[in-house]
Amino acid sequence: MLFSKSNWFLFFFLFSGTIMVAQDKIELGGDEELVKESTELDSSTVLDGVVERTIVQDNRVLAYEPMREADIPWEKKVWRVIDVAEKMNLPFVYPNRPFFQILSDLALNGDITVYKKDDFKAPMTVEEVQATMSTVDTIIDYDEETYEETVKIVHNDINYEDIKKYRVKEIWFFDEESSRMLVRVLGIAPVKDFYDQETGDFKYALPLFWAYFPEARNYLAKELIFVAQNDVAPMTWQDLFEARYFSSYIYKITNPLDMRIKDYIKSPLDDPLQEGIDRLLESRRIKNYLFNMEQDLWSY
Repeated sequence: MLFSKSNWFLFFFLFSGTIMVAQDKIELGGDEELVKESTELDSSTVLDGVVERTIVQDNRVLAYEPMREADIPWEKKVWRVIDVAEKMNLPFVYPNRPFFQILSDLALNGDITVYKKDDFKAPMTVEEVQATMSTVDTIIDYDEETYEETVKIVHNDINYEDIKKYRVKEIWFFDEESSRMLVRVLGIAPVKDFYDQETGDFKYALPLFWAYFPEARNYLAKELIFVAQNDVAPMTWQDLFEARYFSSYIYKITNPLDMRIKDYIKSPLDDPLQEGIDRLLESRRIKNYLFNMEQDLWSY
C-alpha cells in the first residue's frame, strides 16, 4: 500500500517527535520531568549565583615553615587592638557571618581550645566559655494582683554587636636563613566593654577568651570574609590575618615590667585627650621601631 504525501508527512512528524521525547528522557535520566520556568524547584537545588563555589571548602592550609632556634637571633612580641568601628575593619561585623560568631562557634563546639590568658597556659572548658557568652542580671517582677515583688535572674546572651574590639598577640622575628623579618599571629581575643548598671558609665574592658591562632587557622581558612571590591574574591579570615589586612594600634610590647602603654604614658595634668594623643604617638613609635629594625639589618 502506497502512502500519499500527506500520510508520509504525518508519519515523519510523529516519528521525529517520539525521538525528541526519548532523547529528553535519556538526558534527564529516565522518567524525570522536564524543568520549565513555571516548575517549582526544591530549596536544596536552588543555586544563589552562577556556579557552585567550592574553592574555599577545598582549600588546604599550608603548614608554617619549620624554623630552627639558631636561625632566630631577634624576636619581639607585640599586642594590638583592632577597633571594628574603623572602615577597614567592617568585615569583622558583617551581619551574615560576624567574626565573633565564628570564634564562639569554634569554642563552644570544642573545635579549638580557648584560654583564659594570652600565655595559653590555662585552657577553658566549654562550660566556662558558655558562662562568658552571657551576662546575668537581676530584675524585680511586680505582680499587679497580689502586689508582691519577686526577684528574677535573667541570662542575656552576648551579641556580636557588643564586641567592639579584638586583641591580637603576634610575634615579630628575624629569620637568618631567609634573611627576612617575619610576623606570625599567636592569639586573638574578643573584648567586651562592661558598664555600671546604675549609671551606665564605662567601667572596664576584658577579653572573653584567647583563641590560639595556629590552631584556629585551619578553620578560619574555610570562612569567607566580605570583600567590598569583589563579591567572589576567595579571601578567608586566615588570609586576612596572614596578609595583615586590618587596621590596628599597638597597646603593648614585651618589656621588663610587662607594662602596657597606658601604664607608663600618663598626662601630668590628668588630661584624657592629651593622654590619648601621647599613647597613640607611643604606639606609632613602636611601629617605626619594628620597621627600622628590619631596615637596619641591611647594609647598602
